[in-house]
Amino acid sequence: MLIMPKSHSIYVCQACAYESPRWVGRCPNCSAWNSFVEEARSGGVAHKQGRARIRGVQPVAVTDIPAAPEPRLVTGIPELDRVLGGGIVPGSVILVGGDPGIGKSTLMMQLASTLRTVTTLYITGEESASQIRLRADRLEPRPSGNVLLLPDTNLETINATLENSNAELLIVDSVQTMYHPALESAPGSVSQVREATAVFMRYAKARNVPVFLVGHVTKEGVIAGPRVIEHMVDAVIMFEGERHYAYRIIRAVKNRFGSTNEIGIFEMHDAGLREVENPSAVFLAERRTDASGSAVVAGMEGTRPLLVEVQALVAPTSYGMPQRTATGFDNKRLQMILAVLEKRAGFHLGQYDVFVNVAGGVRMDEPAADLGMAVAIASSLRDTPVRADAAIIGEVGLGGEIRSIHQMEKRLVEARKLGFTCAVLPPNNVQATRVPAGMSLIPVESVTEAMTALLSGGSR
Repeated sequence: MLIMPKSHSIYVCQACAYESPRWVGRCPNCSAWNSFVEEARSGGVAHKQGRARIRGVQPVAVTDIPAAPEPRLVTGIPELDRVLGGGIVPGSVILVGGDPGIGKSTLMMQLASTLRTVTTLYITGEESASQIRLRADRLEPRPSGNVLLLPDTNLETINATLENSNAELLIVDSVQTMYHPALESAPGSVSQVREATAVFMRYAKARNVPVFLVGHVTKEGVIAGPRVIEHMVDAVIMFEGERHYAYRIIRAVKNRFGSTNEIGIFEMHDAGLREVENPSAVFLAERRTDASGSAVVAGMEGTRPLLVEVQALVAPTSYGMPQRTATGFDNKRLQMILAVLEKRAGFHLGQYDVFVNVAGGVRMDEPAADLGMAVAIASSLRDTPVRADAAIIGEVGLGGEIRSIHQMEKRLVEARKLGFTCAVLPPNNVQATRVPAGMSLIPVESVTEAMTALLSGGSR
């Protein structure tokens, strides 16, 4: 005998999927305000006689599982392959997030166009078929007959289509527009997004077909909908970059089949996204060597060395409280560097506004950029240019000491390729580093020594 429980309503937080029997203004789990939405919930079907007996599955020893690496599908877009860990793993579900208009749909269509021997099913809920065709016509290369378009958002219809499909790659744009008619909540809600992700995950695992899910982000920069989606998928790739810049960066924030430290760099053109083969040269192309407040930092993004220009502007404040503004650099780390310069190096910055920027729209998160940023701030304060042929590498400690950095050889080789003949670095890295031909090393133990080596004039 079956018992059909009555349906009831609950309130679900759209930020973290927390459930409450009544509406509350502030989520007790994630502290988000006005995030609860009413959703109808059915109790499901219960068996009065109890559960049926389920046969268990025999566990397998870890050592008995084959250790062969997963075969990968090479996309033909090296920057995307780098971020994915060498290519697409069959049966994986990849979530692609980013701001509206940053290039997510363009990259997905370019991916489908590049894989000409792979049958791709492109499910679109954002745009009409004619809009997708207009985008496809301006891309290089243009898609061929291997790209099949399905403009639909009904999960029941899509599921029926997938049952009879022979697609080898599935792209869903976007997951927030999909809805299941059995659920009474609106598209984009917690229940709908979670159900849509589950439908495409079952298809990916059952057919061993890779699936790309395009997702929007909120104004806070996280994937719209509950974070549970990010836990369900195999990889999460985020698009970064300012809309007013031509450069776009894709970064893996989660990857079960590769590293999360790699980035891919693209440049937006009329014909789509183009890969930037030598990003360091591009980011330094417009650098002025005679201007104060500019320094070159040799950073690392995964296995790729990246030289970027860090800029600083120090000006007398017009307010009671001086401003500290950072673009592309962590604001709390900037506060620490300013405190070290004030306490350990004798720079008086209390009456100055400080603005710092990483040129090209790049974001530098690693500590190796600390010394370069400190030198740029001191250069702007003294109005003295930094030594033009020097690449600066080092982490700044609270005692003013310069701490060692990993992968120093790759940084130096990249700096030498771009014409730099000098590197300022921590002393502990000198002995264990092979120096490229034509490059000299200047070890510095403290921030004060770095200022003496790179700047002239006394502190204020």
